[in-house]
Amino acid sequence: MNKSFEPVLYRHLDEMQPWNHELQVLELIAIADEAPSVKTFTFRSDNQTWFRYMPGQFITLELPVEPEPLMRTYTLASSPSRPFSISVTVKAQPDSVGTRWMFDNLEIGMHLRAYGPGGEFSLHHHPAAKYLFISAGSGVTPMMSMLRWLNDCAPWTDVAFLSCARRTEEVIFRKELELTGNRMPGLSLDFLIDDRSGHEKSFGHRGRIDPVRLSLLVPDFAEREVFCCGPEPFMRSVRGMLEDSGFDMLSYHQESFGSPAAEAVETAIEAIVEEMAEESVAVRFAGSGVDADCITGQTVLQTARAAGVRIPAACEFGLCGTCKVKKLSGSVLMEHNGGILDHEIEDGYILACCSRPTSPLEIDV
Repeated sequence: MNKSFEPVLYRHLDEMQPWNHELQVLELIAIADEAPSVKTFTFRSDNQTWFRYMPGQFITLELPVEPEPLMRTYTLASSPSRPFSISVTVKAQPDSVGTRWMFDNLEIGMHLRAYGPGGEFSLHHHPAAKYLFISAGSGVTPMMSMLRWLNDCAPWTDVAFLSCARRTEEVIFRKELELTGNRMPGLSLDFLIDDRSGHEKSFGHRGRIDPVRLSLLVPDFAEREVFCCGPEPFMRSVRGMLEDSGFDMLSYHQESFGSPAAEAVETAIEAIVEEMAEESVAVRFAGSGVDADCITGQTVLQTARAAGVRIPAACEFGLCGTCKVKKLSGSVLMEHNGGILDHEIEDGYILACCSRPTSPLEIDV
């Protein structure tokens, strides 16, 4: 073989460009079982780029499911301190479509389009002397990303880590957490198991998190910056017990992909309708050469779909940032949930899922 045509397997980081979802797709390089119905999928760039993100952020994967691709948002479990690959650890629920498709169809070497990274759930936004990570189930993934970063870059950091699970075998990253606990002198690691009826009845603490267990396991929790992720009822419970304890809730942060309250959305739409005198607004999708009418109260995304113009979208309430598009002219009212940065708005970008035109609009799609 002519060696000049062999692939370059290693390049220094300063010889590479950061990954850009507009230019590169992801190549699947590893699949690992973590727990029952839980797998980790590891990707690299298909063009030898490196990944720049904050620990705790997420990406959106475009899954080629028929008849229309599915957009699914997953937190990165990997750490930016290891920038040559990224990984997502996902749990397939009985009613899941996208995650089940990943389990049944993804194979090493396959390529997926992805968008991101995005999200504000990261300790980089809240530097502190001491942290408390509280997770349940697959909510451990952003905590693992942050812990891996700390282990690589600041292993002396004071971290209390509470991992909650229904059963012992459902503890995700158990072996790595235990190993990290032996290597990070400032890490206090505890497991709360709801049902210890399995083979390891002595593992962890039995029961669910409550004010008594929290105070016993982390006596100084009031002095820590708290990050919480898990099912919505779990996070409500943690938030409630912290509020009842007098905890400074400015030091509490949670990751949630749930949509905002319906009442808040309806109020925003009513304000938009009152402000607009026209029954519809003209919208031009310049890249597609399509003209459409946006009915009062509808979003740019809804208008695009009705006109047959495809704009990728996942969460559809302004969090993930997948539907970010460039506004060439016109004005909108945008009620987002952190999926777009201030400098992006200044540069003319909007989130199609939560932007409603208030004047004739031209979009670069």
